[in-house]
Amino acid sequence: MFDLDGFDKRLLQLLQQNCRMTASELGEAVGLSTSAVQRRLTRLREEKIIEADVSIISPAVAGLGITCVVDIVLKEGHARALESFKTLMQQCSEVMQCYYVTGTYDFVLIVNAKDMQEYEAFTRKWLVDNPHLKHFYTHVVMERVKVGYSVPL
Repeated sequence: MFDLDGFDKRLLQLLQQNCRMTASELGEAVGLSTSAVQRRLTRLREEKIIEADVSIISPAVAGLGITCVVDIVLKEGHARALESFKTLMQQCSEVMQCYYVTGTYDFVLIVNAKDMQEYEAFTRKWLVDNPHLKHFYTHVVMERVKVGYSVPL
């Protein structure tokens, strides 16, 4: 488990709200020197506690008008089929998120597409003829009620 003290947690909370804050601004907010903040941020990145510093772009701005949640059931659950599907999904630019899950389904995908025709093309290219796939079920998102990436600390 990670060893985070109160300063680390507060820095992470602030960065999740605005990753463009400078070390000086962060230090002022948490009561540390700029150099102490820089050392902590370096450690947090090296230990992969901070996985990435990114800007989250609205799919609509990129012309991606629909989001689909796709439930995947594989024919068999052996390691080769699982790894094959994981590798395949990592290659799909339309797949924003892919989760290997417990329960009724094997995977849950979040897929963005320009429109239903583009989503159908995605399914034909990546899902329909996949020899490991038994079924897939699509839920078209009607409204983004809450989308978040912040981890409560």
